[in-house]
Amino acid sequence: MTTTTRDEIVRHARACIGTPYHHQARKPGIGLDCVGLVVSVGKSVGALPLGYDVTGYSRNPDGFALMRHLQEQLIEIPRDQMAPGDVVCVAFDKHPQHIGICGDYVHGGLSIIHAANAAGKTIETRLLFSQSMRFVSAFRFKNLQEE
Repeated sequence: MTTTTRDEIVRHARACIGTPYHHQARKPGIGLDCVGLVVSVGKSVGALPLGYDVTGYSRNPDGFALMRHLQEQLIEIPRDQMAPGDVVCVAFDKHPQHIGICGDYVHGGLSIIHAANAAGKTIETRLLFSQSMRFVSAFRFKNLQEE
């Protein structure tokens, strides 16, 4: 496993902005979903094995399998340690069901780079937690080299 930096992770994630949303897709520029974005970026920066993937989940996952995969492949971190390049998991209903990669928001704070079904594509927006998008957990790629 090669090392990577926060800047490299964010750069690879931002390169996917505009990619159309397609459930379970894994092709930046062609189609991604939220898991596909994280898996594709993770592979691009050497954080995930090339053969690794998560498949067979529904459009409204129960969240337990998602959390299990995140906990197996990444390092769980406290919310107050989230920084650009980290992975954030959120819930819209009662279970964890969506993930994205933190970026540095242009006006300060963090952004979330994510394949958004509602937007129909991969987007970057300010990371704001609310009743409709609740924080569940944050994770860090294992090969991150702190600068």
